[in-house]
Amino acid sequence: MKFELIAFDIDGTLTRSKQALEQDLADLICQLLEKYKVAIISGASYKQFEWQILSGLNCDVARLGNLYLLPVDGTLFCQYENDWKCEEDAPLSEEEKKYIREAFENIFEKSGLDKPDKIYGELVEDRSAQLNFSALGQDAPVELKEKWDPDNKKRRKMIEVIAPVLPGYSMHIGGTTSIEITKVGVDKAYGIKKLIKMSGIPKEKILYVGDRLFKGGNDEPVLTLGVECRAVKNPEETKKVILELFK
Repeated sequence: MKFELIAFDIDGTLTRSKQALEQDLADLICQLLEKYKVAIISGASYKQFEWQILSGLNCDVARLGNLYLLPVDGTLFCQYENDWKCEEDAPLSEEEKKYIREAFENIFEKSGLDKPDKIYGELVEDRSAQLNFSALGQDAPVELKEKWDPDNKKRRKMIEVIAPVLPGYSMHIGGTTSIEITKVGVDKAYGIKKLIKMSGIPKEKILYVGDRLFKGGNDEPVLTLGVECRAVKNPEETKKVILELFK
């Protein structure tokens, strides 16, 4: 068997943006846990993992020991031992968070973009070791989010404008309308390196599946590790990858 561990992104890979895991994919993941270790890594908070992934994952409890959760790009590392137990890295300081929030003020005007008519919820969400900017707000309807920046050009423009103002921080395109902001070096490569260390599984035995492996995408850092990666466009393509692994 070539792979021992299969790692997945969430939004755009296992689910549509901030949507719960559909039952057919949940069932496939449970089946996958019989043959492989599985990791799920995302910029999302642990709270989001709970409702987006765990609430629909009705696996036998014994299989959950084969599942690793890496919220906030692996700055949280969670394993199942009768319950989910997580180790957490140090958060961004309150001064750092304030500095980042101020940098994103008037970002639409600074980038030459039309400001949305309505913002749904917070523009910038605090995820402890990461701040997440979501252009239509964190609670925007998925149908609106998927139409706003399908080619990622708007967010690339925003990053061009904001990067010089935030030296020492990394910005990656994630989800459908979001930009993830962390300290330099804290990204999905950071999370996968932690996964390799904690699981004891070498990179040659890991397959990573994500929809943002393009330049500037939040999955792209994984490519720097020499881990085999599979690019998908949506959860339907992820299902096909999983079914191939059963053959």
